[in-house]
Amino acid sequence: MNQTFTLKEKTKQIFVMLIPILITQLGMFSMVFFNNIMSGKYSSSDLAAVAIGSSIWSPIFTGISGILLAVSPIAAQRFGEKRSREVASVVRHGLYISVIITVIVIMLGVFFLNPLLDKMNLPSDVQATAFDYLVGLSYGILPLFIFNVLRSFIYSLGKTRVVMYILLLSLPINFFLNFVLIFGYWGFPELGGAGAGYATSITEWVITGMTVFIVKTQQPYSSFAVFENLRKFSLAECKEILKIGVPMGLSTFFETSMFAVVTILLSKFNVTTIAAYQSALNIVSFLYMIPISISMAQTVLVSYEVGARRYKDAKSYSWLGIYLAIVIALITGVLVVLFRYQVAGFYSNETEVINLTAHFLIFALFFQISDAIQVTAQAALRGYKDVNLAFVMTLIAYWLICLPVGYVLANFTELGATGYWLGLTAGLLAAGIALSWRLIYIQKRKFIETHKLEAV
Repeated sequence: MNQTFTLKEKTKQIFVMLIPILITQLGMFSMVFFNNIMSGKYSSSDLAAVAIGSSIWSPIFTGISGILLAVSPIAAQRFGEKRSREVASVVRHGLYISVIITVIVIMLGVFFLNPLLDKMNLPSDVQATAFDYLVGLSYGILPLFIFNVLRSFIYSLGKTRVVMYILLLSLPINFFLNFVLIFGYWGFPELGGAGAGYATSITEWVITGMTVFIVKTQQPYSSFAVFENLRKFSLAECKEILKIGVPMGLSTFFETSMFAVVTILLSKFNVTTIAAYQSALNIVSFLYMIPISISMAQTVLVSYEVGARRYKDAKSYSWLGIYLAIVIALITGVLVVLFRYQVAGFYSNETEVINLTAHFLIFALFFQISDAIQVTAQAALRGYKDVNLAFVMTLIAYWLICLPVGYVLANFTELGATGYWLGLTAGLLAAGIALSWRLIYIQKRKFIETHKLEAV
């Protein structure tokens, strides 16, 4: 990661970081894909169990990952300030927090998992498999959280390819483990859908092991000596990470849980509608990997420039990320609309489901643009460590605009399930506008003025 002087150089640098992050995100998405596809090949009840287990774990995982990913902007700012020793300290305390959170999550699972599944009134075989799947996943929680911290550290240095290579190497391992543990081939136990959980956990240990090895032995990571002085603990350092991370994590959690609630609310509609919604949402989620990858690169670059007190460059990266995400969302959205029937055909052979999925995908264009604006504006704010008001804005947008508007349109107009798409789009657009306004405010009032005073 180097200082840039022209728009061309900045665009090149953001793409150099972006593409490996995107491939990494798609690799992580593929693991979930393997879990679902192979469990479905085993039996429909196992697929349902894995889907239910994933719906319980996903908001928790994304929320906690948001907390741990706070290591990235903090470390990037320290790196920009040339305070390398403090970078290592931030990472070490991120590791401490990951261990503490792991213990808390496992303890909560011990006490609340069975009661939660009981309240869902699932068929006994589905409930048993969902429980076993989540137990299997639990063995990989610690390495998963540690990997997120180390990944944030690597990203903060502007190095993104190494994580991409690790994920690409792990995909065949994950595929093989899913295959043998779900179906019980070659002497492995036949675990059904639960095998997907154990396969994921083993893969997480492999991924984390490779990452630890690289951070300890390869330059420039080893020069930071992240794993030295592990006994040195600072409560203040942990508080700084949590001060940034908790609003980030909660914002991510509430966004993820909002989609889960919409899925639950749609259960009142017929099977065709539910299947079409899930298909369209899966397509949109896949395309969302692009703006989320842009946002991760954007946060690091803005943080680095803020740490170096190059506020003009930080501002350029902020808006470059937003504009880039909008353009890509517009292009991919138009392509999805133009080929919506063909895309929908990948998910179903039933004409009714294909037609309704294609109908939902028309609204995906506006949905994607709104989502691209809000996720990149929020990422830029994280680069400035401005997260508290951003969290409040997104909370209001998700839960006081998205859900109420969607519910009213779906249940009190003739729009039906389409109303939820319009509600989601309205809420995400409101979040994007509010976050962009906040970004303009802090760039004009806080950082530009500070820079001018320093120059004087």
